[in-house]
Amino acid sequence: MSPAADQAEVLDIEGREVRVSHPDKVVFPEPGLTKLDLVRYYLAVADGALRGAGGRPMVLKRFVKGIDHEPFFQKRVPDNRPAWVETATLRYARGTSAEEVVVRDAAALAWVVNLGCLDLNPHAVRAEDLDHPDELRVDLDPMPGVEWAQIVDTAFVAREVLAEHGLLAFPKTSGSRGIHLLVRIEPRWEFADVRLAAEALAREVANRAPDLATARWWKEERGERVFVDFNQNAKDRTVASAYSVRPRPDARVSTPLDWDELRTARPEAFTVPTVLERYAERGDPMAGIDDEVGVLDGLLALAAALGPTERQREDLPLIEIARTETKPEALDALERWKAAHAAVASQLRPADVLLDGMRGASSLWYRVRINLEHVPEAERPDEEPLLADYDPWKGRRPGPPP
Repeated sequence: MSPAADQAEVLDIEGREVRVSHPDKVVFPEPGLTKLDLVRYYLAVADGALRGAGGRPMVLKRFVKGIDHEPFFQKRVPDNRPAWVETATLRYARGTSAEEVVVRDAAALAWVVNLGCLDLNPHAVRAEDLDHPDELRVDLDPMPGVEWAQIVDTAFVAREVLAEHGLLAFPKTSGSRGIHLLVRIEPRWEFADVRLAAEALAREVANRAPDLATARWWKEERGERVFVDFNQNAKDRTVASAYSVRPRPDARVSTPLDWDELRTARPEAFTVPTVLERYAERGDPMAGIDDEVGVLDGLLALAAALGPTERQREDLPLIEIARTETKPEALDALERWKAAHAAVASQLRPADVLLDGMRGASSLWYRVRINLEHVPEAERPDEEPLLADYDPWKGRRPGPPP
């Protein structure tokens, strides 16, 4: 074996040895952060990171080829895990199960980062009770064209609705464009009930602030508003937890904030170097989250008062232009379509371009659609053969019987 292939650094973390392979590998070229830098970052914020992800089964989102390539999602724990890395087995309604990693301490944090995990993606349950979430998650997901101020305004409306129903929300940046609100709850309700409570919250926020927010299920119906994504509370969903490093060129971090700093904060201000300084100076704004445990009775009563959700889909003029393996390929196909249809493209609004990240077997693939509702009917192009036609299930479908 060559010296380069065997390069590693062994860290002693609270009496446990963690081997960091290729410690000098540059993961974020723009700020010059190496793999070892990321491990040391997570060790520095370990208390906060474990408050968000500790004790919970998590999906390993591994960027083994770097941030410019798609990660793959690994539910099942690697066979060569150390004996001190715990696991929990989640079982799903479709009859499948997965033995997933449960991080309990700083050493386990370092171990998953060494596997190529940048952000931490835990489930909303504790390993001790896998059927009853103890966290309600509110993902404020802005559609294209939505500015930060609108996301913040939506967050304050959601905070108001939660408070009226006896729940305290803790905000953090998503590490991308949005905001996450986390609410600790008693682990008494099953996933379906927690999702129903979250959907009631989303509908109420949209009712109170229809110009700001939407709870519309179909992406093409949301317009330039903030989607209050209640489906993050479904059983198979995970969300990047507090202090997660996101795969953006500036090494942006999903950062807990105080409510009184939310309006003046900007997501791009929170990167690995700045969060290290912030955490050392002021600690974790979510330090008290485990002391603020609420119940869902109020939101479930709201759900009953609002009644069943109507899922009727609007008949919008949608065309699909591409299916691709990677996001850069999707963006390239979009630009080629715009170049071929310049007059139509000039009439589109930001939210008319629908770039959908779709779940494949172990990674995302991308679908590109165009909503032509703002283009005069006579000028709308017909749907054409796809500019790219990636099949995420190729080779995975069973062949014909012999």
